[in-house]
Amino acid sequence: MTIQYHIKQIENLLNKEKIIKYDLIQTSFDIACVKFELCSGDKYIAKYYINENKSFNAINAEKDNLKFLNKKFNFFPKVIKYDDDYLITEYINNDNDKPNSTNEDFLESVIKIHSDSNKQYGLYFNTQIGAIKQINNFEDSWTNFYVKKRLNPMFELANKNEPMGNVINYKINYLINNIKNFIPNNPTPLLLHGDMWEGNILFKEKKFMGFIDPGSFFGHNEMEVAYLRWFNPVFIDSKFLDKYNDKIKLDKNYLSYEPVYQLYYALSNVALWDKSYIKETERILKKLRL
Repeated sequence: MTIQYHIKQIENLLNKEKIIKYDLIQTSFDIACVKFELCSGDKYIAKYYINENKSFNAINAEKDNLKFLNKKFNFFPKVIKYDDDYLITEYINNDNDKPNSTNEDFLESVIKIHSDSNKQYGLYFNTQIGAIKQINNFEDSWTNFYVKKRLNPMFELANKNEPMGNVINYKINYLINNIKNFIPNNPTPLLLHGDMWEGNILFKEKKFMGFIDPGSFFGHNEMEVAYLRWFNPVFIDSKFLDKYNDKIKLDKNYLSYEPVYQLYYALSNVALWDKSYIKETERILKKLRL
């Protein structure tokens, strides 16, 4: 189906309001992301599948996630309209002009998310990361949740897509079987964005504007801190951990197990993108001395 066909369906969903401009921002994981403008001048984002995914609808998962977050925060796109095929959300104005240090506005927004607590790890519905289903059935143990619902499923998927070799597999299996020796078992379950990497954090003229593409769950907040630090984006400065620690205390041993959490995201990139991230997986395992 052509993009013009989808634009017509989006107009119908918006009670036949006329779209005067549209731009296909990206296509990834068989999902198209279109920015469009109405006669009123209002701008929105629409997402739809190019090829239907019958096993898991990541767009529907994002809709549920955003509706959940919209009730709590004002820095996620508001859900405007949706049906079985399309999700239309608010467009957050941004220009990709990032600050060169950790600004207070960005830090405060991260802290607000990480200040929402729960009694168990997980969420009331499944979410997604890069259109991969994240199972969120509640667990009382963080180590059980992290291994069963995050690390092991992604490890298996990464190996299926890009076999990583016996040495890497042995080390990761060792980590999985001994996870209680590496990370805390029962940290306070705190809300996570779930996919808080540079591309999902929006800035305009160096000011924080909002987050997009969440894959939320209640988990260990330090997992998200580790992800933010993984590729050293310019707006995560050398004092980030100190600034964060002033708001929410980090475990005194955090840096020793930070790579355990970064491993999950490295495996995610092996599964989602390509084998180049196998080298990053090796680097992380070396930091853990495995």
